Amino acid sequence: MSTTQVDGDKLQGEKSEKTQRKKVSQKAGRFTESVIRQMSRLAKEHQAINLAQGFPDFPCPMALKEAASKALFEDINQYPVTWGDPKFRQAIAEKSGRYLGLNLDPEKHITVTCGSTEAMMAAMLAVVDPGDEVIVLEPFYENYGPDAILAGAIPRYVTLHPPAWTFDEAELKKAFNSKTKAIILNTPHNPTGKVFTKAELTMIAELCQHWGVLVFTDEIYEHILYDGAEHVAMASIPGMEDLTVTINALSKTYSVTGWRVGYMLACEELTDAIRKVHDFLTVAAAAPLQRAGVTAMNMPQSYYDELTVSYTEKRTAMLQILDEVGIPYYRPEGAYYTLADISKFGFDTDFAFTRHLVKDIGVAVVPGSSFFRNPEDGYGLVRFCFSKTQETLEAARQRLIKLK
Repeated sequence: MSTTQVDGDKLQGEKSEKTQRKKVSQKAGRFTESVIRQMSRLAKEHQAINLAQGFPDFPCPMALKEAASKALFEDINQYPVTWGDPKFRQAIAEKSGRYLGLNLDPEKHITVTCGSTEAMMAAMLAVVDPGDEVIVLEPFYENYGPDAILAGAIPRYVTLHPPAWTFDEAELKKAFNSKTKAIILNTPHNPTGKVFTKAELTMIAELCQHWGVLVFTDEIYEHILYDGAEHVAMASIPGMEDLTVTINALSKTYSVTGWRVGYMLACEELTDAIRKVHDFLTVAAAAPLQRAGVTAMNMPQSYYDELTVSYTEKRTAMLQILDEVGIPYYRPEGAYYTLADISKFGFDTDFAFTRHLVKDIGVAVVPGSSFFRNPEDGYGLVRFCFSKTQETLEAARQRLIKLK
């Protein structure tokens, strides 16, 4: 055999090995694209009314538009401090003191991020090591599972049981062990609309303190509450000050989901780690929009009172539509979604129902399976979003009535 032939055979073997090598990471292969964003694309494609993705279709407050415009023309357009505009962090600290009862140092405890989505990912990457377990309460907002996977964690799921969407105490206790690093909490809760009570939070806090477990708590719907429900911050529970990473954003309360301005509250040790990860993930959130966030943090109490009235009216309209169409639902205590039971319609899966709804009826919603580890657990559910104008909800009613 000639040297040329040997070299050729070796080269062919190397090419074959390269051909077989996977181009996509094992992590990326463990989850799908966002079903929520997929439904928004389908809504646009079929000119359907979008009751899927959680964004308002009405303007943000004029005061925020004016503040953002003012910041632009004052040339606040270059890199801000990586972990946040000092004025914005000061405003966050003051509002968190007024509303949540937290005592925060803006220089040590607050990090501004590109939305709450980056906040959760930065927090995970900063404190979770590969092989650590992270408890996820299900049903869950679809980002949480992939966040844990991308951080190299092992998700450990605990079921929230309807109709109150509460956890079984024994099941929760069983989920905690020496490998548990954190638990993800979301209150008010997406997709169920549950608002966790102080008693429930205290029970979780006791387990966290016993095992030394952190809480990543997503409180982005903190001001969207119904029927006298009260938002309690996990960080305000005694003993949880150094074990809690509170995640929030301007998006929902101030109707600016496209601004992508979020923030995290944590003790100094956790904040130091989170800021390093945040710096290399995104550097910083948009400078003029952070400055406009100062105005958001200083909105008067009347703004929040009007927000409650407005969203209560929207919830009433949504539930009346479901009553008229004959779709059973779970009445939300907070946030701006309701989970509905579509099992009576006879579709094999929730995806089959949502495809019919978007293509033939002209309304887009989110299939419930996207909120569960095992898709079949959500086959009989869909999520309706009602952060829409009364005109949008009425247009949706006129289409949904065809389901009767």
